[in-house]
Amino acid sequence: MAISDSARNFWDRISPRERMLVVIAAIAVPITLALWLAFAISDGLDAREAHNEDIRSALKVVDDLHARGAQPAPIDDVVLPAEPLPLPAYLDKAATKAGFQLKGTTPRPEQQRGDTKTSSVSLALDKVTLQQLKDFLQEVEAQKIVAVTRLEIHKDYNDDKLGASLEVSTYSKPTAQKADGSGGSASGSADKKATP
Repeated sequence: MAISDSARNFWDRISPRERMLVVIAAIAVPITLALWLAFAISDGLDAREAHNEDIRSALKVVDDLHARGAQPAPIDDVVLPAEPLPLPAYLDKAATKAGFQLKGTTPRPEQQRGDTKTSSVSLALDKVTLQQLKDFLQEVEAQKIVAVTRLEIHKDYNDDKLGASLEVSTYSKPTAQKADGSGGSASGSADKKATP
């Protein structure tokens, strides 16, 4: 009751002009707060939509790379070199063309399958734009003997840059010179043993 009495006393004391100002303020303040809240929500939704659009663009790039990777060039069109491509220097060059610098690469154990040898490195990219990542991946796979064999993309919600971890592989077909040379020396030694 004390609050209502104080409000009534205040209302009785003020002039009619001041009463009109109080009424206008009582109407204007909630409307102003409502408009401010609506604009804040709208800005938040716009920022979220821009973030979602970035993610959709990144997913389109990944889908495009997967689609191109799912249709490899015919093996007859690819001539594998005898020595593997030096991936660290190759990737440094691709990163420079894309507009950033690599922090380094980590070599993976080489794998031999039949007469084809696979050499791989893993690397991490940090704070690159979507365009830089796209340009880098296209530059990496410009040669048919190089492929991105693993790719994970992540985005910091507080930043518009991307991060990625990936593995890049190159393929070679080592020559059989050592086998031929050892075979020749073995037959030579066998001939010597057979000679009395």
